[in-house]
Amino acid sequence: MTAAREPSQDARRPLGRRAWAFDAAVALAAAAVELGWVLGYDRSPPPVAVGLAFLAGAVLVWRRRQPLVILGVSLAAVLGVTIAGASPSGFAPLVALYTVAAMCERRSSLAGLALTAPITLVASVAGPADEQLVDPIAAVLCSGAAWGLGVYVETRREFRRELDRRAALLERERDQLARIGVHEERASIARELHDIVAHSVSVMLVGVRGARDVLRSDPDIADATLGKVETSAEQSLAELRRILALLREPSDGAESRPQPSLAQLDELVAEYRDAGLPVALERIGAQRSLPGGFELSVYRIVQEALTNVLKHAHPKRVVVTLAFRDSRLDLEVIDDGSPQRQHAVVPGHGLVGMRERVALLGGELEAGRRAGGGFRVAARLPVGGDA
Repeated sequence: MTAAREPSQDARRPLGRRAWAFDAAVALAAAAVELGWVLGYDRSPPPVAVGLAFLAGAVLVWRRRQPLVILGVSLAAVLGVTIAGASPSGFAPLVALYTVAAMCERRSSLAGLALTAPITLVASVAGPADEQLVDPIAAVLCSGAAWGLGVYVETRREFRRELDRRAALLERERDQLARIGVHEERASIARELHDIVAHSVSVMLVGVRGARDVLRSDPDIADATLGKVETSAEQSLAELRRILALLREPSDGAESRPQPSLAQLDELVAEYRDAGLPVALERIGAQRSLPGGFELSVYRIVQEALTNVLKHAHPKRVVVTLAFRDSRLDLEVIDDGSPQRQHAVVPGHGLVGMRERVALLGGELEAGRRAGGGFRVAARLPVGGDA
């Protein structure tokens, strides 16, 4: 029933022991005030009035749980004291009204004020006592003061929450700007890397061609030219290592082992088999030596395909086939599993990376569900007749 402010954490978080102890103390104090006021004007007040006076203050122990409900109960108890013929102080409803204003939406707190002011006004003028804690005008003023104090407290809380939100937003923006700056710097370094590679390769290619032209007629010039090519290659390699070190993420360690190739496919398949995937590797035709980048791409395609099968299917059999043709390499990864998520076309985002690798090699990739169940990834990669 309580319409708590959405951002407010005070109305939502569980109360600790200190909060419960404080509310209990407030409830006892309010109950004591109500009882003292009732007993102060009449040494033998009606038992009902005494019980209602105590109830008006005692219910405040739950004031943070259900502010509007507690306000209604406290007002009803004070009104009952008045009807029973005693004179209530009206202190407990003011505490409940403060709590409503401090923890509820403005519309709800205004409704609480509209309910509290007339009831306390009636209690102040209907009691039999010759003097009341508040006269009719003071009753309304006290209600407004209690409501205004609660609104002020909640406004301060909301202001602090807004400051915290803005500080967190600024922190996130600073982090994003820093990441953007890093990415821009890395992009600039990547462009520099491209320029270095293109320039160095062009210079070495020109030098090697020149050396070949004079290799038989003037070996000394050819030797000198090849020496310059060697020096240029060493300098370019050193520069490439420096730039690659800048491009590497701070958390990445230096790679001390060689890049994977087709020779490590058996080890890769064995690792997935140990992980519980029933996979087999088949080779068709005579395996040939292929460029390092080509073999690395084939290795990564197989790795990504097996990772998708392991993560997103439950196959009974997986077969990886490498078929070496005259001018191409056919790669196929098939399984007989079913996807964990129904209607999933391709699990994960690995297909995008596989397509990019195949496209860079000038090949074609096919991927999709098999008619008899399972999934198939097939790549046709040109290797050339003299590869």
